[in-house]
Amino acid sequence: MTTKLITKLIGDIDGDFIIPAYQRGYRWNEEVLMLLNDLNEIPDGTEYCLQPIVVRALGNEKFELIDGQQRITTLFLLLNYIRTFRPKMKIKFSIDYEIRSNSKDFLSSIDFDNIANNPQNIDEFFINNAVLIIHNWFKGQKDEDNTASLLANKLNNWVKVIWYEVDDTENAVSLFTRLNIGKIPLTNAELVKAVFLSRNNGIDERHQLEIVTQWDTIENELHNDKFWAFITNKQAEFFPTRIELLFDLMANKLENDRERLRTLFYFQNRINEVHQKNGEKIDVWKEVVSYFQRLKEWYNNSQLYHKIGYLITVGQKTLQELFIQSSCCSKKEFILYLDKWIAESIKFEKYADLSYENPSEKACIEKLLLLFNVISTYTNGDKSMFFPFAEHKHKKGGWSLEHIHAQQSEGLKTADLWKEWLKLHVKSLKNIDKERYHDLIHEIEGSYDSLNRERFLELFNQVITSLDLEQTPNYIHSLANMALLGRDDNSALNNSTFDVKRDKILEMDKRGDYIPICTRRVFLKYYTHSEHNQLHFWGQGDRTDYLNAMNETLKPYLTIINKTI
Repeated sequence: MTTKLITKLIGDIDGDFIIPAYQRGYRWNEEVLMLLNDLNEIPDGTEYCLQPIVVRALGNEKFELIDGQQRITTLFLLLNYIRTFRPKMKIKFSIDYEIRSNSKDFLSSIDFDNIANNPQNIDEFFINNAVLIIHNWFKGQKDEDNTASLLANKLNNWVKVIWYEVDDTENAVSLFTRLNIGKIPLTNAELVKAVFLSRNNGIDERHQLEIVTQWDTIENELHNDKFWAFITNKQAEFFPTRIELLFDLMANKLENDRERLRTLFYFQNRINEVHQKNGEKIDVWKEVVSYFQRLKEWYNNSQLYHKIGYLITVGQKTLQELFIQSSCCSKKEFILYLDKWIAESIKFEKYADLSYENPSEKACIEKLLLLFNVISTYTNGDKSMFFPFAEHKHKKGGWSLEHIHAQQSEGLKTADLWKEWLKLHVKSLKNIDKERYHDLIHEIEGSYDSLNRERFLELFNQVITSLDLEQTPNYIHSLANMALLGRDDNSALNNSTFDVKRDKILEMDKRGDYIPICTRRVFLKYYTHSEHNQLHFWGQGDRTDYLNAMNETLKPYLTIINKTI
């Protein structure tokens, strides 16, 4: 006996199903109504597939029903109700609950015109309730007889289940437990695996072993979070089996595709079809391995890694689109396409005038700074350095645009935050020129225990005026005053001046925290020419040098669209 995976029309399901004692009894309630509505809404003549039915053959057309008993029992009740309108319709299967000795007779003898109200056990209670829901649903239709005929046609000709027949070596209890803890359904990947390993599809034992070994290797490599974050923006928890992402790629399944099992059907059709190439059958599994090897090649190539990783991160191109393009051109041509798409991602007007306060322009700034960081990492000279897309995508709290030098008090709403902000900036004033700011420092330190909103704003404005060289807010929300930083719940820091933030960056750097390369360089004055360099301020010269550095780093892409920052 080997694993078997096929699709079956509801009307073609036959055999005697044994519901083993390790399963709970029938418990569907509102799910019955959901199934009826789903079936009723299927357009006539449209194929539709329900969740898998997992069984193990016991011989003599008997099957141990491992998973799907709620669904198959409800379908059995529905078919019996439809048969009251179409007496000649045959039901080819029966159900017997191992724990209930008379369950088979009870299910087969239900009278829909006289629904019993004296159940003998909890299973009969829920079954009677399901029968009542079915009865009332049909009575609520405009034409009960026509509805029954339409559903009979769908169930016999269009609606299918995935019939997943496991082999004798599978432990039924452990499989049932795995499928039902938290009601986790079989994934597409598990179903595809069954197709690949089925000897009914001509897979011999040697080939089975090869597939299993390579499968495990691919799955393990995809559990490398750095690799995963490079190829997708999707959270890993949406893929309990990560190889499913690769299968979706091959099946060209789009993100908004509502057909849950499209990937399974793609591989089932591919494997079942007789493909001939030079007289030999094409090995579909080798195509899977080839797809994965191309992803690995991209991942290990610094240039491809950074350019593709950026395009996927900002949503400029999907993995499918990149794969299709790479398949129909040379590597050199593919890189030219990547550069063109990167340029298109930052093709917007007036870079230097972009404002943080405008939501659409804020998104443009985020793209520019991400690209600045990605390309700066790639061109750093150290080919072992790779931009950490995993850090960028999965950092707790996420990343945000931060003012390099801030002049806002909006986020400071409590006395504790006012006090913390003032203490941070007293330290900065002392570091810059303790004598010059002696009176202001004394005034602040004497106000800690008597702060109110009005007094804080007065001191806030005095500090901002002292620590702002130009004393003008015009540049505050511009690109030249923005950097990528991890979101921090500490509003006192987020609204701080350059010198305070610089101290925080140095503390983070000493702890080994990840800081985007360009953000670190900003606060270390890496971009600032010596004639502009003053350690504690972020002035006009700093901002000009910062924008010039962006221009130089992004020149290949700005040139494509004939722009400068």
